[in-house]
Amino acid sequence: MSIVLILGSGPNVTACRDWPRAPFDRIVAINNAWAVRPDWDYLIHPSDFPTERQPVNLSDGQQIVTAEDYVPVQNQFGGFVYAGGTMAFTAAYWALGALKPKVIAMLGCDMVYPKSAQTHFYGTGAPDPLREDVTLRDLSAKSARLMCMAAQQGCAMVNLSTDDSTLVFPRHVPADLSHLRAAPFETPETRQAKATEERLGYFVPSGKYWKEEDRFDPAEIDALDALWLKAARRP
Repeated sequence: MSIVLILGSGPNVTACRDWPRAPFDRIVAINNAWAVRPDWDYLIHPSDFPTERQPVNLSDGQQIVTAEDYVPVQNQFGGFVYAGGTMAFTAAYWALGALKPKVIAMLGCDMVYPKSAQTHFYGTGAPDPLREDVTLRDLSAKSARLMCMAAQQGCAMVNLSTDDSTLVFPRHVPADLSHLRAAPFETPETRQAKATEERLGYFVPSGKYWKEEDRFDPAEIDALDALWLKAARRP
């Protein structure tokens, strides 16, 4: 399972409807994105995702990924406070840990929400990443952390979108993906960021970090985010 496509609910996700299945080995749909194309392999959603928005029938091989599945994997990468509590990042970390790909390509996950334009492919929805949440103070920093963590696993993170994005991943088109490689790396910046996470100890095994939010210092998280952004700007 070398190339994974992750589909979010941004308006540009519909661009993939006519894409051939190749070069993607697995397709992971987040929440409503299962409706974009029928050949998805995994649908990942939180516990409060409405039943009426879920697919009624699954094709052979299609699987639903819930918190019971993704929380333990997320914990392998430091938990939700450091990684960011959005389903886009959760899906990527789950794919990284569960599918072991060499490339994770994201589309419809830009997490940019203009006030006067369509925000989701199905119309207007609630911009989950914009909720008041201590884990979401800097989405670009969370994407930088993800990119660094993935690279250390030998996986390249890329963005297939051409729109404005909070993701710091390099932009690519599907035809590029089979040629991409990400060599594992360890730098002083990544070591410093990891050491800071160890020092802070902002880890919640249950994944329900909002129940312990009063013990997380936003200033400390901002400083940590700055470290990950610096780490992602390596030569």
